[in-house]
Amino acid sequence: MADRIKVTNPATGEIVEEVAAHSTEEIEARIEKVAAGFQSWKKVNAHERARLLKKWSDKIQEQKEDIAKVMTLESGKPLKESLGEVDYATSYIDWFAEEAKRIYGRTIPANTESKRIIVTRQPVGVVAAITPWNFPAAMMTRKAAPALAAGCTFIVKPAVETPLTTMKFIELAHEAGIPEDAVQYVNASGRKVGEIFTGSPRIRKITFTGSTPVGKHLIQDSADTVKHVSMELGGHAPLIVAKDADLDFAVTQTMTSKFRNAGQTCICANRVLVAKEVVDEFAEKLVKEAAKLKVGNGLDKGTQVGPVINGDGFEKVVSQIDDAIEKGADVLLGNEFNKDDDKGYYFIHPTVLKNVTSDMVIMQEETFGPVLPITVFDTIEEAIEIANNTPFGLAAYFFTNDYRTGNYLHEHLDFGVVGWNDGGPSAAHAPFGGMKESGIGREGGIEGIEPYLETKYLSIGGFE
Repeated sequence: MADRIKVTNPATGEIVEEVAAHSTEEIEARIEKVAAGFQSWKKVNAHERARLLKKWSDKIQEQKEDIAKVMTLESGKPLKESLGEVDYATSYIDWFAEEAKRIYGRTIPANTESKRIIVTRQPVGVVAAITPWNFPAAMMTRKAAPALAAGCTFIVKPAVETPLTTMKFIELAHEAGIPEDAVQYVNASGRKVGEIFTGSPRIRKITFTGSTPVGKHLIQDSADTVKHVSMELGGHAPLIVAKDADLDFAVTQTMTSKFRNAGQTCICANRVLVAKEVVDEFAEKLVKEAAKLKVGNGLDKGTQVGPVINGDGFEKVVSQIDDAIEKGADVLLGNEFNKDDDKGYYFIHPTVLKNVTSDMVIMQEETFGPVLPITVFDTIEEAIEIANNTPFGLAAYFFTNDYRTGNYLHEHLDFGVVGWNDGGPSAAHAPFGGMKESGIGREGGIEGIEPYLETKYLSIGGFE
């Protein structure tokens, strides 16, 4: 990693800003800083921590438009989506500000009159986070907010593609009064920082959002110091359309799920499974709507689909499209590209494929691009079998107006987040996380603060 990190606009290839890349010594110094800060931050009472978190949220909202513009410049997502992400990010801060005051203990009836048993909760310690480029604001706050609310100190490494949003958020945290030794960031390569974080005895917890292979390495490398780990890893979300579904509504929600952030989300619909009775009608309606999407620079008015993040991401998506076509898939829309390797921008127009089969790579691997493959099923049981035929289990969606079908799908789909007639289920007050190889732990909801707490019980004798 060079001494400077060039942050480029994926819509144009132009340099947005250059930021300093931290050396090993600088990273370790910042870890030491938050480790020392833990001794004082953990003693700050919950109501004061809540007040500071709310002030942090307010400061972010005061600069919402400027932050959103920076996010669009470094990530490429449409400005409207960036504005929405700022709100989504602060919703986690607001939620966990309240949860800070609800870290409860309990008393347990003893089995003898001479004892009293008390259970208390205390912060885990120093928390290190590694966050992805696709949601540079929200993926950070849904880790930082519960950590700080619990009394932990926090250090984060944002993706090298999108460090600017995180840097601004940390700056505003300090302006809000959260001590500099309670929350910090570092900028360097993921491999370098991962090795330092997992090897540091000062860090007691690693929280990561990203690919499953990287998550597995972090888990393995954290074993030597027996760190707590929270992992939100890869997904391969199925979206099932039953024969009795409201097709117009299902199309609208599928569009919401699939094409947000140009399909570069961990929970977007990757495999669309449609009942044979309605597949032609559904595909026709979907293509009609997808064809209306405007592709372009996220700062341009009306843009709905921005660029893919880089050349590697572009090549992966194109290879999946090519493989599907070679194996017999029909292109109903798209398979059009606008790229410039020299300048460094890559656009994939919304693409809809039909007659997709299980032997195609797009049905086996996460896509991370604006490509929607449609496959057909005969029975709900077959749809469930196809949906569950993956090592991943992050999110799934289904559309039906039959409560029996809906309940059956809910019970048999092996995914941590499920949307029934809902293409956008994420919310700060609900527990987000995956099953199988899609992760460990939950973020959001009352469950979201648990991974940042230790449980201690005290047995007091001598009451006779």
